[in-house]
Amino acid sequence: MARFDFNGKVALIAGASRGIGEAIAHGLAEHGAMVICTSRKLEACEKVADDIRAKGLLASAKTLHLGEIETHQAVVDEIMEEHGRLDYLVNNGATNPYMGPAHQAEAWAFDKTFEVNVKGPYFLSSKCIPLMKQNDGGAIVNVASIDGLNPGVFRAIYGMTKSAVINMTKGFAKEYGQQGIRVNALLPGFTDTKLASALKENPMAQAMIKQLPIQRMAQPEEMVGAVMYMLSDEGSYFTGQTMIVDGGATI
Repeated sequence: MARFDFNGKVALIAGASRGIGEAIAHGLAEHGAMVICTSRKLEACEKVADDIRAKGLLASAKTLHLGEIETHQAVVDEIMEEHGRLDYLVNNGATNPYMGPAHQAEAWAFDKTFEVNVKGPYFLSSKCIPLMKQNDGGAIVNVASIDGLNPGVFRAIYGMTKSAVINMTKGFAKEYGQQGIRVNALLPGFTDTKLASALKENPMAQAMIKQLPIQRMAQPEEMVGAVMYMLSDEGSYFTGQTMIVDGGATI
């Protein structure tokens, strides 16, 4: 496991209060990283950080709302003041306030979904890249979705945002690879998170899950290994890519 040694590294995780983000925070901390758990709900992030510290590992919690880009700089400044470096960013936060027929979606839901899912990761990455450049590079993982490849029924807007995240990943990878910054995207399939709770109750979704080669939803912890590879030195030649972890859904 020395190949996945994150000792001395600092990782910022947006959307770390639960689900995939929480699992990633634990995974990176267990391999030596100092993890900064952020979301709009500080209390929930404090709970995650407390659980990590209870294992004798390194973690802190901060408030960061992906959709409110004016809050990003303060968090980045605090990280530099406290740690003097930033090595990794995981853009995990997302929202899906509307699930229904595309033609019935209201403008507020469209704007909110793009604000959090696309604008937030774009500008948070933009704030973090200068810090990574100061330290000879780093790595970013954007958590997208297989909906970015093939939109789900009643999830047209959400799928559009995840397609944008995939293209954003490629664009950033092209621009910053020569400066030692790698950028990749994780594409989870059906994963047992709060965001997917509506799907768990949906008979159509349940029927689709039963058709998967692996006939169940993923657990958040099953995404951690892929993220660790993309961030670690093991993935040193891996950039601008999408890693699909979907139980075979896309085949």
